[in-house]
Amino acid sequence: MTKSIPFGLRALSPLVVLCCAHPALAGAFLVQEQSVKETGRAVSGAAVAADGPASIYFNPASMTELEGVQVEAASQFLFLSASQEDQGSTRGVPGLPLQVPTGGNNGGNPFPQPLVAPSGAISAQLSDNVWAGLSVNSPFGLIADYDDGFFGRYDTLRADVFTVNVQPSLAVKLGDNVSVGAGVDVQYIDVELTNAVPNLAPTAPDGFARVKGDDISVGWNAGIMVELEPVRIGAHYRSQVKHNLEGTFDLSGLLGPLEGSNASVDATAPLTLPDIATVSVLFGTDTPWRVFGTWRYYNWSDFKEIAIYPEGGVPPQISEQNYKDSWSMSLGGEYDVSDKLTLRAGTAFDQSPITDAFRSARVPDADRVWASAGLTYNMSKTFSANLGYSHVFVDDAPLDRTDAFFEGTPAEISTTIRSASSGDADILAFSVGARF
Repeated sequence: MTKSIPFGLRALSPLVVLCCAHPALAGAFLVQEQSVKETGRAVSGAAVAADGPASIYFNPASMTELEGVQVEAASQFLFLSASQEDQGSTRGVPGLPLQVPTGGNNGGNPFPQPLVAPSGAISAQLSDNVWAGLSVNSPFGLIADYDDGFFGRYDTLRADVFTVNVQPSLAVKLGDNVSVGAGVDVQYIDVELTNAVPNLAPTAPDGFARVKGDDISVGWNAGIMVELEPVRIGAHYRSQVKHNLEGTFDLSGLLGPLEGSNASVDATAPLTLPDIATVSVLFGTDTPWRVFGTWRYYNWSDFKEIAIYPEGGVPPQISEQNYKDSWSMSLGGEYDVSDKLTLRAGTAFDQSPITDAFRSARVPDADRVWASAGLTYNMSKTFSANLGYSHVFVDDAPLDRTDAFFEGTPAEISTTIRSASSGDADILAFSVGARF
């Protein structure tokens, strides 16, 4: 087995980040959109709203405010727009002290329209002070597909990611004013990622690298709610989930002296998703109007690198990421116009954990601001419908990143993507709820 294979893996390893990447909507690869009501108020009521079973994901203690049995089914439709503008991307030529233009098109908008994120939840009151619930959603995921001939093809071509998080939970009311809850997160992830690999001659067709893997891992979460009328305070903690993706790495299309590097090998890639702390406050528990505020902290600094471990004696391949801890803050409000109709709105600032020095087309993440609105319509005492809309303004961000292929060999080729990245998003969310 030649050394070219692991350095092909090295070039691909940062792509594993995309198994959670959602650059337009949440810091790095967290998908915030797990509740239609929270979409309508910019996630400002996350740990404290307690107004439907979708709140179980944000704080299982919220179930103690849900009488009887309640069910909610939702879909979030994500209309994402992203573009890359070439600012002089280049590739090297082995043995020569020069860089030549990568060439190619701008890749188009890589996101299909729309991306759909379904979710569902159910809660059941078991006694005067005990509740059980189940939340099923997709907290990480992306389908991004750049056009063939993209100038950033050595960085990425395609990312197809699917996750399912199943969270069974229990909640207990300790008294009139205090509730606690906890849940287990059983999380499945499946990833397919590809990028081009340069051949020795710039005029030769590119090689092709593909990694595919999946995993099931377990985490946990816990929360508390305290009622101090007319104020309610909630706090929630979600643990890290440590995945170890198992699958295959394929390298093909290499020519001439590199042809012997074409191969298919088994590989693993560990991926740790961050722990998240949330604090929320609600003013107006006993009035037709309510004001919400939420602050969330994301422990991204543990995500320092991506490592791929291929079989067959190939050494580990490391790609630095060096994420920083980040935070988000949101403010929202809602008003009960009548017994049937509630209107809501909100705004949020969401900080990106990615620094300029490590940004790439794989995760062209930047700070973002939300503007949201929504409503609930109670069709009867049993059924209700919820509608939410958010527009997400994403800051423009520069890309200037160099990666090496076949590093440490006479065939070493460096590629540099220089790009101006921009984008935004529209989120349309709808759910139906029932209570029995």
